[in-house]
Amino acid sequence: MAGFETFERDLRFATKGLKPEEINKGLAKFARAELRRVITSGQASTSYERYVNGVKGAVEESVKAPGPILYEFVNWPLVIRAALAELQRRSPRRSGRYAGGFIVLANGATAPDYSRIPIDAEIVIFNARPYTRKIEIGANKTGKRHVDGAKSAMARRFKDAFKFETRFLNIAAGIHPEVPYRLRNSQGRRKDRQAGGLLTYPSLVINAVR
Repeated sequence: MAGFETFERDLRFATKGLKPEEINKGLAKFARAELRRVITSGQASTSYERYVNGVKGAVEESVKAPGPILYEFVNWPLVIRAALAELQRRSPRRSGRYAGGFIVLANGATAPDYSRIPIDAEIVIFNARPYTRKIEIGANKTGKRHVDGAKSAMARRFKDAFKFETRFLNIAAGIHPEVPYRLRNSQGRRKDRQAGGLLTYPSLVINAVR
């Protein structure tokens, strides 16, 4: 396999005699072609950020040789599907209704297409069932710490690439017909656990490490 020295030598030979603007144009064309190739082949996600000569978001055609043109990818589909699998694996399986109740949010909005999630998005995965908090804290003796357990498993698998947290969050209306759920009875002395208050949902929060 050719090394960087060979690549640089071939590049110098290929651009010898060309004007600077011609070299810039060729470099931009090559970068676009390589980007298309790795995405089409499945080697890279469609979610990425582009840096041209160190400028975030600049178009390839603005490059000044030797560049660089860099693409920073985040494979949200892989990470989100893995997280959902971990959560479902730890969920009570009596009817399967709970395991099927997880919802994925990207920056607070539902995300039906994971491949289109921005690279800097914050992902929240929670369960819409009103008894999700009871399950997480073990009040019903099954599924205890399923969110926190999934967080730990994901952190081990994707360490250094993503940050995983467990948070109890208020979820806005409009996400799901059952959300937000208003507590019917008081559950402890805390103000946010009193009858009439809104349920805080145990959630797996994911951010890319950049």
